[in-house]
Amino acid sequence: MLKIVPDPPRCKNSPQPLEDNLVQASEYLVCALTVAQQAAQQMTNPSDQVLTLTVMHEVEAAHRLVELALGQVQLERRMSGEGCHE
Repeated sequence: MLKIVPDPPRCKNSPQPLEDNLVQASEYLVCALTVAQQAAQQMTNPSDQVLTLTVMHEVEAAHRLVELALGQVQLERRMSGEGCHE
């Protein structure tokens, strides 16, 4: 099947794919955290809640790392003035 609209051109040295991947990973982690929160609220067994809260803690830590990496990529791009100038 042919695409009606082609993909926009990308710069050869653009950090965009990395940035896109970090944004997507961040969104997945937010979804995982939301699911874990809902699961913790529905659990009646305290030991199950502790396990779910532990998962939430780990997902939050991973989310913070991804957000930090995303901020670094965006800062580096702004500082270097990268962009398509072709």
